[in-house]
Amino acid sequence: AISWLSGFAKDFAEGWSLTNHEYYALQHADSTNFYITEKNRNEIKNGAILRLTTSPAQTALQLHERIQSSSMDAKLEALKDLASYSRDITFAQEFINLDGISLLTQMVESGTERYQKLQKIMKPCFGDMLSFTLTAFVELMDHGIVSWDTFSVAFIKKIASYVSKFPSDIAILQRSLAILESMVLNSHDLYQKVAQEITIGQLIPHLQGADQEIQTYTIAVINALFLKAPDDRRQEMANILAQKQLRAIILQYVIRAQRAINNEMAHQLYVLQVLTFNLLEDRMMTKMDPQIRDIIFELRRIAFDAESEPNNSGGNVEKRKSMYTRDYKKLGFINHVNPAMDFTQTPPGMLALDNMLYFAKHQQDAYIRIVLENSSREDKHECPFGRSSIELTKMLCDILKVGELPSETCNDFHPMFFTHDRSFEEFFCICIQLLNKTWKEMRATSEDFNKVMQVVKEQIMRALTTKPSSLDQFKSKLQNLSYAEILKIRQSERMNQEDFQSRPILELKEKIQPEILELIKQQRLNRLVEGTCFRKLNSRRRQDKFWYCRLSPNHKVLHYGDLEESPQGEVPHDSLQDKLPVADIKAVVTGKDCPHMKEKGAKQNKEVLELAFSILYDSNGQLNFIAPDKHEYCVWTDGLNALLGKDMMSELTRNDLDTLLSMEIKLRLLDLENIQIPDAPPPIPKEPSNYDFVYDCN
Repeated sequence: AISWLSGFAKDFAEGWSLTNHEYYALQHADSTNFYITEKNRNEIKNGAILRLTTSPAQTALQLHERIQSSSMDAKLEALKDLASYSRDITFAQEFINLDGISLLTQMVESGTERYQKLQKIMKPCFGDMLSFTLTAFVELMDHGIVSWDTFSVAFIKKIASYVSKFPSDIAILQRSLAILESMVLNSHDLYQKVAQEITIGQLIPHLQGADQEIQTYTIAVINALFLKAPDDRRQEMANILAQKQLRAIILQYVIRAQRAINNEMAHQLYVLQVLTFNLLEDRMMTKMDPQIRDIIFELRRIAFDAESEPNNSGGNVEKRKSMYTRDYKKLGFINHVNPAMDFTQTPPGMLALDNMLYFAKHQQDAYIRIVLENSSREDKHECPFGRSSIELTKMLCDILKVGELPSETCNDFHPMFFTHDRSFEEFFCICIQLLNKTWKEMRATSEDFNKVMQVVKEQIMRALTTKPSSLDQFKSKLQNLSYAEILKIRQSERMNQEDFQSRPILELKEKIQPEILELIKQQRLNRLVEGTCFRKLNSRRRQDKFWYCRLSPNHKVLHYGDLEESPQGEVPHDSLQDKLPVADIKAVVTGKDCPHMKEKGAKQNKEVLELAFSILYDSNGQLNFIAPDKHEYCVWTDGLNALLGKDMMSELTRNDLDTLLSMEIKLRLLDLENIQIPDAPPPIPKEPSNYDFVYDCN
């Protein structure tokens, strides 16, 4: 494999009368400066232009010497080339082998003082020089060849100074922030050193600028510091993250800035959102808390306005316990005697109780209304506040993925969570009121609890999908997603699923529909051949006799006759005395049009009307039926209409047709999964000028 490239380069070198062919290599002719190697040569596209250039080893050696030049102009050009070549891993490996990383770090460590002294004279030159140096360093380190643990404190301080103290330009600031982020994420020791040199307060001013790329890198550094914070600094980081100043600046200068948020910024905001909610994990996984009794008492006091606790005399113990049990039942706890036991499940643990207390204190009127409203309902119709709050908190933690590490590719952040210092608690307050509202709309009972929770989750997810900019807007979105609206949306989605309304699919449906209808017709006729037992109505309209009817296997005769009792299986057609040739049937009528429903004194029972049908034949003859259920009614009316060559119009046929058509369409489209089906067929190509290419089989 090695000889292939070597031989190729040798042929080129000899063709141009170049000596030492090992000093040359192939490279893409564009501006990427990527070398052709055995690993990537299969990626060369047909028609790609390659060029013969110096080998990676020779280029690395030359640049290593040039960046140490005493000439500032030569040094600047060398660093510019180095920044470009460093993106290629083949070159990077050769340059790193020459101890190039150490050379760059030494230049950064020793170059700052010179930069400060000469910036007034040659600021553009030195600024570009430092920018290219940092760019080359970032590109080389991104290949993962060198460990981040090898860098000195002096180097870290220099990089941190470019962010916190040194008046750097945009390019230098951007590279410095990228280096700090990588240090924190890739080394625990470097995290400790970076955290000593840079604070969140020093990063905040960079969020107030107009450059979104700088803002993105700044939030990335903040996220890295939070993500890698050890347990002993977790609370300190939580306090910083909860600061109103940081949230307000991000909201004003990043989220609500007059420009679109790019994907990288959206990802960093998503990471910050996840890390913020992950601060709730400790409470979510805490089963019991020493203050749990006091919190439950406070919930009871706010709801029922208990002015004073009963005295602790022994004679009142039973009375006090009875009163507490009654109130805890009204609050909707599962364990009425000891509500603390409701919070032993993790998740949501104590986080659910925290949410309940926040709701009770900050939206007291709504809290009291929900508790008293449900405690006044029948037991089976009440929406238990305690149980609902626990399950809702668990659901919200699942939706927001509390306790999970951020995804490396997701950018699903929600602006509304940056608008309030206690966004999760406010989110809960809105959703618990939604749950109570949906419970009433569904007229739910205790048996429907899980169904209600499923609808509430769908309402929340659909509202979040619209990306409301504030919690008030989120609340407004939920107002338009009532239970009735959710049912309409579900119905609409079922009708439009799988894109079954597109023109090619509709044409395919029309083509295969006759086959499906024929299949349904055969099924109906087969059922008529099996036969059905019907009840007879006597003169007093009492259904106390039976008769049986079935179609002959050749579909030409209906056999029927009376029975003393309902049969256990099929009745042979030979045992049925009466016959009716299908050719004699004139019509099939249903409902009020049936003769036995028009008889004088006939009771017009709606249920009986819906199951009644009659066969009319020669000489005013009639055969009257009352089907045992709706399914048999549809089978027989469809089967009789099919025998007469008429359309099968029952609801059962429509449902069967929809189901079988959908299944058949899906089966036929299996090979086209994830392939876009065009609305129109491709154009037919023009005829060729001749047909000389046709093979004559003779």
